[in-house]
Amino acid sequence: MSGMSRPIFWALLPLLLIVAVAIAFMASDPLAPFTGSAPPVEELSIERTILDDHGIGVRVRAGGSEPMRIVQVQVDGAYWNFKQDPGGAVDRMGTAWLQIPYPWVAGEAHHLTFITNTGALFEHRIDVAVATPDVTADRVNFYALIGLFVGVVPIALGMLFYPALRAGGPGVFEFALALTIGLLAFLLVDTLAEGLEFASEAAPQFHGPTLVWLPAAFAFAVLMAIGRRKGEALSGVALATSIALGIGLHNLGEGLAIGAAFATGAAALGSFLVIGFTLHNITEGIGIAAPMLGEKPRLKVFILLIALAGLPAVLGIWIGSFAFSAHWAAVALGIGAGAILQVIVEVSFYLARKARERDRSWASGTTLAGATLGVLIMYATAFLIQV
Repeated sequence: MSGMSRPIFWALLPLLLIVAVAIAFMASDPLAPFTGSAPPVEELSIERTILDDHGIGVRVRAGGSEPMRIVQVQVDGAYWNFKQDPGGAVDRMGTAWLQIPYPWVAGEAHHLTFITNTGALFEHRIDVAVATPDVTADRVNFYALIGLFVGVVPIALGMLFYPALRAGGPGVFEFALALTIGLLAFLLVDTLAEGLEFASEAAPQFHGPTLVWLPAAFAFAVLMAIGRRKGEALSGVALATSIALGIGLHNLGEGLAIGAAFATGAAALGSFLVIGFTLHNITEGIGIAAPMLGEKPRLKVFILLIALAGLPAVLGIWIGSFAFSAHWAAVALGIGAGAILQVIVEVSFYLARKARERDRSWASGTTLAGATLGVLIMYATAFLIQV
């Protein structure tokens, strides 16, 4: 055996043995005496609900050990006929649409019960019945306008503080960087909380928390590797771009929440809420501008950074309104959390380096005050944006 083929042989041998053992186990089925008389374990998750002129449409995902068959549907205690697409048993981890011709009433709550052929019951509650928005040009434009107001406009307003911050000297520069760390720390916790909330709504087979933590760890590792590919910490426009990317992914998550609330009627999105988002996100614009106080970027750099941080809110509202899925929302927010953590690390290193250049400690009163104020501002304005 040649020197090249020997490692390949020893790598393939355990894999082949694993396959052989698995085939032998399945063929002999040694667990049959313990499972033959037991009913299958069933799980049913409701992933999307559509209310329209045809009644109630529900997308369900089956879990459990075997395919499951839905035989009856109750709405508000009464049995109703329904159509299933595709018909028949729903395979494990498979999905199906159920169309129920029920005359739902706008503004009222409705209770659904799904009954399988084994007699298992699965319940779903519609808290506030509101017609699901159709994909029309006017509605798409309206949601885009809302996204611009809650994403792009506040980022742009925050970055207007750039000239004042730049004229403030080294102390203001240090304070602005610490403020950025504070607001990013709040966004990190907020993004993880939103992601875990969406994960709890996903089918149990997706192992909800894993949908958040693994993408977060992967995004953090990849972005750190990309940012440090030249062996140096980020600074200036490059660091501002990383901050804008992290904030943009967070705003994508905010947009998903707003869009999903629109689709289910859970958000009374009026002028007060739009103003709340604007106040909440202005600080994010200041955070993006902070690393560039020692430079003079061109206007197009500011425009691109505003777009990178703010436009994902528009995309999030579109997806949340028209094609929301809890498990994909959890993954997106996990990636956003990883990106924000990477930015916190980079800004912290940058702040420490600047402090050493001035022969100061990074843990000065200025930095502690800035970080604390960043968290407090984000926490205070968060009261205005509950959806």
